[in-house]
Amino acid sequence: MELIYESNEASFTYTLTAEFLRVHSPSADVRGHGNEDSVLQAGKKGVEITHIAMSGHYGINIHFNDNHHTGIYTWSYLKDLCTHQQSLWETYLEKLHEAGLTREANTQVIRFPK
Repeated sequence: MELIYESNEASFTYTLTAEFLRVHSPSADVRGHGNEDSVLQAGKKGVEITHIAMSGHYGINIHFNDNHHTGIYTWSYLKDLCTHQQSLWETYLEKLHEAGLTREANTQVIRFPK
């Protein structure tokens, strides 16, 4: 998804992948009801956006091909994802590694003792 933010001084264009948007979904299924309740999303590398619908004047609802379609991506949340994309992605990858999970669908990481 490409987002363009314009002001009088400048224009900024950001590209967010479907995978990035899916793993950072604002839904309660992903974020939980607090930081400790969040559910790490693994196996979402090949996920695709199937539909985008307006949600009032304040955001959009994104439907993904893994049947996830809850959560409203407000304009301010999308801008936050854009401006912090690199650090959010690095944190996500670190959490996957720590949990022994992978971005690949239907794949399990097996760690052997040294």
